[in-house]
Amino acid sequence: MLPSLFISHGSPMLALEPGASGPALARLAAELPRPRAILVVSAHWESSDLRVSCNPHPETWHDFGGFPAALFAVQYPAPGDPELAAQVVELLQAEGLPAQLDSQRPFDHGTWVPLSLMYPQADIPVVQLSLPSRLGPALQTRIGHALAGLREQGVLLIGSGSITHNLRDLDWHVGPESVEPWAKAFRDWMIDKLAADDQAALHDYRQQAPNAVRSHPSDEHLLPLYFARGAGGEFSVAHQGFTLGALGMDIYRFG
Repeated sequence: MLPSLFISHGSPMLALEPGASGPALARLAAELPRPRAILVVSAHWESSDLRVSCNPHPETWHDFGGFPAALFAVQYPAPGDPELAAQVVELLQAEGLPAQLDSQRPFDHGTWVPLSLMYPQADIPVVQLSLPSRLGPALQTRIGHALAGLREQGVLLIGSGSITHNLRDLDWHVGPESVEPWAKAFRDWMIDKLAADDQAALHDYRQQAPNAVRSHPSDEHLLPLYFARGAGGEFSVAHQGFTLGALGMDIYRFG
């Protein structure tokens, strides 16, 4: 059975400058059974309700600015999977979680950047599930529980965000060996609580974790972690690291 994953997707430049994360993602993909499809909750599809992409041929959306032309040339032409999208809606509705299909949604960079490093041939169907970010961690845990059974059907479930995400406090001139203590303290607290399976503390992270608000001024980049945890099994760390001093690049596996 496939695990669920939480992937810190970093800057969009990860697609061209994969650093240590690229090989880690490639190794992880090589270790896993080949999925029949992939379902991604990305930090970059915030919504007020639950939406599921059902376009059979999603476009690659370069949802950013100020990067080199080479990055805007990158395409990830994976197909969609309307049948899986319909199944996801049914599973969510069966758990009292109203959801609807979205036929227009393209792949945002929270989806195509990490997948381009895991499955560069872009030949596995991909569906995105939106993130009702204002409703917090508990909802994402519940959504993960509702969709956990897809893992037994060959669907790889991915939450794509970042274990720390404060773009204002990054240092664009330091290497990966430089880590801000406040960011490391937050990351280490999260790992401790994940390893202890302390759901109450995890759901209350903004009050309990050290430097929580500094690590996540808004929490859309952490919420996909709760989806992955809710959908998965036993926690393990697949990769650890930081870039730019405080941008966490960890990858976690559940199951």
